[in-house]
Parts: sequence; structure tokens; C-alpha cells
Amino acid sequence: STPSEDPMSTPQAKENLGSEAKRNPSFSKSADLGITYLEPDFKESSCHGQKVEKENQDLSLETEVNMQLKKQGLELKEVKTNMAERTQETGVVCSADLKDGTGRDLFGYVGIEAVLDQMRRKAMKTGFEFNIMVVGESGLGKSTLVNTLFKSKVSRKSCTSNFVEKIPRTVELQTISHIIEEKGVKMNLTVIDTPGFGDQINNENCWEPIVKYINEQYEKYLREEININRKRRIPDTRIHCCVYFVPPTGHWLRPLDIEFMNRLDKIVNIVPVIAKADTLTLDERREFKQRIRQDLRNYSISVYPQTEFDEDPEDKLLNDTVREKIPFAVVGTDQEHQVNGKKILGRKTKWGIIEVENDAHCEFANLRDLLIRSHLQDLKDVTHKIHYETYRVRRLNESNVKGLQKESYVATKVELENNL
Repeated sequence: STPSEDPMSTPQAKENLGSEAKRNPSFSKSADLGITYLEPDFKESSCHGQKVEKENQDLSLETEVNMQLKKQGLELKEVKTNMAERTQETGVVCSADLKDGTGRDLFGYVGIEAVLDQMRRKAMKTGFEFNIMVVGESGLGKSTLVNTLFKSKVSRKSCTSNFVEKIPRTVELQTISHIIEEKGVKMNLTVIDTPGFGDQINNENCWEPIVKYINEQYEKYLREEININRKRRIPDTRIHCCVYFVPPTGHWLRPLDIEFMNRLDKIVNIVPVIAKADTLTLDERREFKQRIRQDLRNYSISVYPQTEFDEDPEDKLLNDTVREKIPFAVVGTDQEHQVNGKKILGRKTKWGIIEVENDAHCEFANLRDLLIRSHLQDLKDVTHKIHYETYRVRRLNESNVKGLQKESYVATKVELENNL
């Protein structure tokens, strides 16, 4: 076989290269190999032109983005900074000038934060539930405090015409629901009252109807949840918070208080308050709060917010400030008075007006902030993820055990019948 001839070595190919070099001065020919190259000065000028063209395109694009951002009240520098911070928070490596893997600028606005507006609009349309239980002896101002919390006539006494206070012989749980709307946000509020609690001479087992009611609500939710054809939105009647009213004795927690909170702290969020705190002096109030906190530690009573549920240092810092003020010394009233030309909620006495929302007079504002303004969603989350989940696991385990026992019984019965 003859060796193949180099196509570039033929006279015709060399002639074509020469003519190409004459027509285009940017090309030159290697004398040895017959390969055409770009001239160095032409390469530099060509690359420079492409670079200038790219810079002009980037500049025009950045100018256009700047104009769009300014229409939305944003600055490009702020968007880049926010994107850099969010990228660092999520653990994605990104340079200071926000370059991606290909070296391109990442200065476009994505709009991920708009999901918060979407969630807000959906929540405003559907609304949400909040169920609060008030427990304490008669005459401690439970109904008045609930009315003060929501600035509405939501208590059982306020909504019942010709209401007559009667002390029942046993604990009777009574519920009343309202729809409260504020700035377009709807809340389906349910207040559960416990008349008769602690009002008898013998208060033994007076907490059992309350424990039974709380578990019944968990059971009702569980049955709806395990249905094959579930509702798109399961009605939530579970108790999200139990406000326990401690009488203002100024001494220690009573055995009834300790027994009640010990039995319920594992199934519901308990928030203890000192009722009618205006009957105590400031020194008596401070000493009483310290003794109650000591009793809670001595008897291992876990009240909300529980230390074991702090999710991060920020939550722990916020919850620690709340725990330092528990139990809240509160005063309730639904009466308005004029003070220095302003309407305030307060209790009028011979020596002045006790302002309910004044931190120097009582801790009602701290209780309201905890229940509504700062921890309402967390109360619901702890109820669902901790208390309800504990009940759910226990019930499903019981069902499995009963199912195994039933299967074992059926198998034994069949075996006996076969032997006969």
C-alpha cells in the first residue's frame, strides 16, 4: 500500500492558501507546515471589539434592571446585598460581587419573598381557629379577663341574657364561639369555661372532666384524620392554651393548684396567672411570684413556654424573658375611663385608676402579647406537634395491640375447632 498524500501538500492547496492570504490580510501562512494563522494584531483588536460589545450589552441590561427595580421602590445595590446575605444563610458559596458558576452577574430580582404575601392572603381568606380554656374558682375574674384580652364580649357571662351565677355541684365545661375580625383577618375564637372547678368542699378529682374533655378533642381530630375520605380542612377543636387562675393568697400554691397542673401539663399548654393582682402590694406580688416559680420547679411542673421546645438561640432568648415573668399578675376590666384626655381600660378605685395595659400597674399586656401577638402560632404548633402527636402515638399503639390480641384470639379459636 502506498502512503497517503497530505492534502495540504498538493500544489492546488498551496495555491488556494496563498490566494486566501492575499484576499484577507489577517491570515498568514506557515512556510513549513502550510497552515494559515491569524495575525497577532488582528486577534487583539478582534477580542477587544467583542469585549467592548459584551460590556455595552451588560451595561444596557443593568440599566434596564435598575429602571425596573426603581419602579418597585428597590435599589440594585440593596437587592445584591440581600441576595448575598440570603445565599450565605442557606450555605451556598457565592462571591461578594454575586457571580454564578459561569461568571455572569446575579443581579436579577427573583421575588421569592412574595410567598409571604401569598400565605398572608390565603390566611386572610380562610381565617384560623384559636381555642382557649380558662380554669379557676368562681369570682376570680375569668370572664372579665377574656373580654379584656380580645376587647369583645366573648365570655359566657357576657353572651348569656339574664345570666345568673350559680355554683354547680360538679365541674361543667361550657363552650362559646365567636368570629372576631381585625383588619381583614378572621379568627374563630372558642372560649371554654369550667364553672364549678375548685368551688366544692371536697375537690377530689375535680380535674377529671377537664382531662376527659381535652382528650375527647384529640380523639375527634384523630378520627377525622385517619378517615379514608378526609375533609380538606379538619375542624380544629383542640385546646391550644389553658389559662389557670391562681387565687391571690400571697402565700404558696395550694395542693389543688399543684395537682391540677401536674396532671395537665403533659397534655395542654398551661399559662398560670395571678388573678386580681390589684389586691396585693408590689412587694407581696413579687414574693408571691417567686414562691410560685419555686413550687413549679420543686414539683417539676412544666408550664408554657417549655424549655425543651426552644428551637434556636433566638427563641430561647425570647422565651427566657417570658419565663422570668411567669406567673403573670393580671387585672381585668372592660370599663373605659378618661385619663389625661385619653380613653383607657382600667379599674376605678377611691385612690385612683388601675390601668390594665400599663406595665407599671399589672402584667396584663405581657399576657396579651404572649397569647396573641408573639406566641399564638407557637401555641398551636406545640399543641399539634407535641401534645396531639403524643396522644396520637399512644392511641395508635393501643389500637395495634388490640388488633394483635383479636387476631391471636381468632387464631386460637380456629385451632381449637379444628382439633375437635
